[in-house]
Amino acid sequence: MSFPCRLVVSDVSHVISWPYLAGSQPHHHYLFFSPIPAVLLYLFIYYLPLPLQSPPLLLSLKPFQPLSTFSLPFSLFQCIACSNMNLVELTSYLLCFILLVIFLEQISYLLKKGPLPGPSLVLPFLGNAIPLVRNPTKFWELQSTLAKSTPLGCSANYLIGNFIVFIRDSELSQKIFANVRPDAFRLVGHPFGKKLFGEHNLIYMMGQDHKNLRRRIAPNFTPKALSTYTALQQIIILKHLKSWLNQAQAQAQAQAQAKAKTNSIPLRILARDMNLDTSQTVFVGPYLGAKARERFERDYFLFNVGLMKLPFDFPGTAFRNARVAVDRLVEALATCTHMSKARMHKGEEPTCLIDYWMQDTLREMEEATLPGHTVAPFSSDAQIGGYLFDFLFAAQDASTSSLLWAVTLLDSHPHVLAKVRAEVAGIWSPHSDQLITADMLRDMKYTQAVAREVVRFRPPATLVPHIATESFPLTVSYSIPKGTIVFPSAFESSFQGFTEPDRFDPDRFSDERQEDQIFKRNFLAFGAGPHQCVGQRYALNHLVLFIAMFTTLIDFKRDTTDGCDEIAYVPTICPKDDCRVFLSKRCSRFPSFPAVNHLVQLP
Repeated sequence: MSFPCRLVVSDVSHVISWPYLAGSQPHHHYLFFSPIPAVLLYLFIYYLPLPLQSPPLLLSLKPFQPLSTFSLPFSLFQCIACSNMNLVELTSYLLCFILLVIFLEQISYLLKKGPLPGPSLVLPFLGNAIPLVRNPTKFWELQSTLAKSTPLGCSANYLIGNFIVFIRDSELSQKIFANVRPDAFRLVGHPFGKKLFGEHNLIYMMGQDHKNLRRRIAPNFTPKALSTYTALQQIIILKHLKSWLNQAQAQAQAQAQAKAKTNSIPLRILARDMNLDTSQTVFVGPYLGAKARERFERDYFLFNVGLMKLPFDFPGTAFRNARVAVDRLVEALATCTHMSKARMHKGEEPTCLIDYWMQDTLREMEEATLPGHTVAPFSSDAQIGGYLFDFLFAAQDASTSSLLWAVTLLDSHPHVLAKVRAEVAGIWSPHSDQLITADMLRDMKYTQAVAREVVRFRPPATLVPHIATESFPLTVSYSIPKGTIVFPSAFESSFQGFTEPDRFDPDRFSDERQEDQIFKRNFLAFGAGPHQCVGQRYALNHLVLFIAMFTTLIDFKRDTTDGCDEIAYVPTICPKDDCRVFLSKRCSRFPSFPAVNHLVQLP
């Protein structure tokens, strides 16, 4: 004996019957369905019939009436709750529901994927997140290979409930960068960045507010301001180079006593610490004391670890630790902002980035007190602390990546290293005890070309994720669905257009060849469009100063092993072996620079 289950959807009735076990009684329930659960249940029953060994819930409706008149819609779970089912029945329905969700997830992915190359099926719920976390280099190489296989220049995948599109083609990447606006794309910086950075982060701003804020940031990177920063950068670079040599010597002695074969040291953590010291001093100068710096460094380490983890926001997880650490970092930078305001209010000379920023901010705040003026925007300590953290995040890991690749590429190209050393020796001598001036820096044209080629050949932030706020026509044949996370690849663009792009060739940026202008649309290491990196001149200066000082003061040799120069994501890219090198002193003596405290006036 069997009983029909009548499921009414819109104006169509579908009758589906299930066999009941002998002697079982049907459960009669008169339920009004909302259209979505009804359609989902119908699809599941139609496509995935499962033999159930217990009486199913009899779903019946009173004489048909339009769904729009239903006043009390019930979900599938409410239907189950209304029936007096035993554990076996409940398990059966839950299993059906889970399989339904998995089925619909696959259908949704395939519909969004359309003609793009990508996996045909994806792991339920997680997608390909596990391969991404285990080996990000291999994951993105596969996406690039798929994108190359089609004239569309892009490929698709699925990560933790998010459909993603990887973009290899430079012009398509430019199209994404140029359309950061409310009805097209929003920059996210990191796939789960909003949870880490907060809603009001500079990364997520757009429109007139974003333009106004960038206008206020511009005075931080004038020639005068950059000259102030280069002095601080050199002093800190020298301090850390001395420390690196001391560590290398100690390592050599320890290895000699242990009769070990190698005494090389990895530079990644050392370069990261140097850059963090540089960023702290250049950005907030004297306002971060010794104890505050220690806490700052611990919190930034927690943040960095969380960047590479899945967004499981539970107590004790790396992601939660990172999110809480960001709050503490922003609070510390907000305190520095308050101290800078007080010092600049006294009319003292600026000695760091926040001082230059606060000079104009205080002027706007004073004007806002006049009749007819509104409160100065972007002026609260908390707001500016958040923006300073953006600067720190942008400068820290990207610069570390560039320094490591500079060492790696100079070691593997000795003719380039020789030309750099010859140029620097003709402009600056460590025995002069003078800081490298802005004019000297401008005269180091070949060294600047080397720095730019390092950034082109190994762009630190290989991918710049955006999210589609609306469906967007990427090509004639494909539109990016709303909600898609889009990954324009600065790395792939660097190997398009340029002459022999796979060759490390600093001369491409010479005045004669000017490939930086000819192939400007392929050089996306600093982004493009309204969110192009506002501090790129500062970043290049830092890299040029490091190359000039490192090659002049130190002899170095890579500790080469199989795969040592392969790319690793941490989260920006660096050599797989953390750039292990042998170091020794090259100059007869180090230059004698003034102490940081002589340039940065303590409050």
